Amino acid sequence: MPTVSAHVALTLARHIDHVFGVMGNGNAHFLDALERATDVHYTAVRHEAGGVVAADAHFRAGGGLAAATATYGAGFTNTLTALAEAVQAHVPLILVVGDEPTSGPRPWDVDQIALASAVGARTYTVGRADAAATTVIAIEHALSYRVPTVLAIPYDVAKLDAGPVPEAPDPRLPAPLAPAGAFAAATLASIADALAGAERPLLLAGRGAWLAGAGAALDDLAAATGAVTATTALGRGVFSHPEHDLGVTGGFGAEPAMDLIGQADVAVVFGASLNQFTMRFGALFSPGTRIVQVDTAPAATHPHVGTYLRADAAVAARALVDALAGRPARGAGWRDRVDAAGLRTYARGDGTASDGRLDPRTAAARIGELLPADRVVVSDGGHFIGWANMYWPVAAPDRMMMVGTAYQSIGLGFPSVAGAALARPDATVVLTTGDGGGLMALADLETAVRVAAGRGVAVVWNDNAYGAEIHLYGVQGLARAPMMIPEVDFAGLAAAVGAEGVVVRTLDDLDALARWAATPVADRRFLLLDLRISGAVRAPYQDEILRVNS
Repeated sequence: MPTVSAHVALTLARHIDHVFGVMGNGNAHFLDALERATDVHYTAVRHEAGGVVAADAHFRAGGGLAAATATYGAGFTNTLTALAEAVQAHVPLILVVGDEPTSGPRPWDVDQIALASAVGARTYTVGRADAAATTVIAIEHALSYRVPTVLAIPYDVAKLDAGPVPEAPDPRLPAPLAPAGAFAAATLASIADALAGAERPLLLAGRGAWLAGAGAALDDLAAATGAVTATTALGRGVFSHPEHDLGVTGGFGAEPAMDLIGQADVAVVFGASLNQFTMRFGALFSPGTRIVQVDTAPAATHPHVGTYLRADAAVAARALVDALAGRPARGAGWRDRVDAAGLRTYARGDGTASDGRLDPRTAAARIGELLPADRVVVSDGGHFIGWANMYWPVAAPDRMMMVGTAYQSIGLGFPSVAGAALARPDATVVLTTGDGGGLMALADLETAVRVAAGRGVAVVWNDNAYGAEIHLYGVQGLARAPMMIPEVDFAGLAAAVGAEGVVVRTLDDLDALARWAATPVADRRFLLLDLRISGAVRAPYQDEILRVNS
């Protein structure tokens, strides 16, 4: 007869395609049932945090409900940083774990429910009689609230017979949030009036707008109002008319484009939390700009917001298009007077920096020219995060993801390659990581090479240091020794697990990327570019942080 673990595996399999994780005592029976009785693809990673990271990246790259698994105790606690990142990033994820037996904790058990709750994840514990139903409840919770959810299997019930697997109902999900009531209707009309009367309207979209499927409605709204558009770093590609788009806002944005955003008289923001980086620490808009935010959060998320509408981005954008449809046709809009493409320009550097090492701006620009156009970019956290956002354009928000920045962590880069590669099996997956974060995630370098063989590229910004600390605290005179990293041969490490590793000291060394891109996928290996860059070049977004902290 099917076991409790099989009930969990078979019920979960109706809603997922992939699971990532590490096997141990607590999840062995779950993985056995998954392998023997379902079509779900299981990918082994080498560290439990990597399982959650890979699942997180799989969702962000368009792979649907995320799923990961780990054993109890140390296996579960190893997932906590990655779990906290997924909570902060609003990723619907099921983490199947073993747990202490129902008879009580053993000497090595910890309070996993409390630990998960501490980082914002709710736990559902299955029993012998309700494993399938509890699994559906956990899935419903994860999808409804866009949050990681832990599904725990107590050790002493994992292999108990549970009878035939019942036909559990499908999860019930809430409908897209529509403006409701007289107050919301009046707010919507007020926003329409503001856009109709604006001389310099701006539409800003974030990842929430993409998840809501708001792209077409926002394009129509921009056309109806003559608005210039822009996106957050996680929303780039929402708008389909780059000739009118100013690119990414905040510290990753081009300075001329950011100056123009400051001239907007009305800015309507869809599906973006307006964090401190997007808002340039409060300096993105001018004091005279009327800022409107449309989001599903309970209230406005930045003090500069003057009007807030709680609604789904797609529903609200379409309602605004309809509200403007009966008004007199506009003449030439602001966007017709703006050379958006000319404003989205970045300095390319001078090839080498003052210390004789490679200028990261020059390297980033050249890599952007050489990478295949059909690419997905995954980013670890660290000083280098701006280079990909500035110099490597992507086609849509699910092709640029920063796994780690929501929780301000580093060391989640290599396992994210596996999740993105399986979600986008025809695309080139490009990782951007630093030497500090790269070393922290080194266990899953092998996972990245194995899963993305022939389609994966890792760019390691190797400056022999924790660069963010150098540029924030080193300039303040703090001791530099704890900020330094001996030069590591990442190319050699990559070769040891079957990749092609290339040390890049000059632009000519990047010819290896050109050759790789020109080679048929079947004939090439995973490529790691070990960029020996200068630590003297500070990223523009870091200048903003330094200015605020000073």
